[in-house]
Parts: sequence; C-alpha cells; structure tokens
Amino acid sequence: QVQLVESGGGSVQAGGSLRLSCVASIVYTGDVYYMGWFRQAPGKEREGVATINPSGGTTYYADSVQGRFIISRDNAKNTLYLQMSNLKPEDTAMYYCAAVAETRLHFATWVRLREDGYDYWGQGTQVTVSS
Repeated sequence: QVQLVESGGGSVQAGGSLRLSCVASIVYTGDVYYMGWFRQAPGKEREGVATINPSGGTTYYADSVQGRFIISRDNAKNTLYLQMSNLKPEDTAMYYCAAVAETRLHFATWVRLREDGYDYWGQGTQVTVSS
C-alpha cells in the first residue's frame, strides 16, 4: 500500500547541512499516515530521529538532534523532509523514513520514536559527516 523512497544523503563536513527527502507512493484507502525518520550507524541498532503527525502540526525529536534537525512534510507532494543542520560526525548513518496508518497507530510507541510502531520503510539514504 505504501512505498517510500529516500534521497538527499551525501557526504558533508562537520557543521554542514543536508536536507533529506522521502517520497511516498500511497494506494488511497482513506487512511492518513504518521511518518518518521530513523537512522542506523554501523554496528549500532536503528534509532528514532524525528516523527510527525499527518497534519505536520505535531513533531517529536530525539534528544541528540533536538535543535539541529527539523522534520516537515508536504502532503500535496506526498513528501517527508528532514532538514539537518550543524551536522556532527556522530550523525553518520543510513537514514530511513517510515510510515504507519492512523488506524494502526499506537500513540505511545510513536511518541517514543520506536521503530516497532511503523509498518512501512524506505531503503535508506547514506549520510556521512567528516570531522
């Protein structure tokens, strides 16, 4: 029902910026979707970065990116964004976008940026930050 394709990753020096995009192809069922960004560094578990509700009016961030990253969405374009600023070497990871239908949402899981709260995943885009 939902296909997600990320883009915008790349290599950047510490202090730089990148904007990730995730285009969603959705078979219309009347559902609206909560979405999020996750990342996985080599040898580490995947972690939640930021989440956003269907209207874009509510967002949550991991402490490690609060104040540096901004999640947003353009529903007319079915596109999710992650604006990343003041990047640090520890931000180096594969970044994934994810989606879950409102009818399947477990709010407490979503608020806590847990990956088990999502049903659909993109293939990822690599972000590398050098010092």
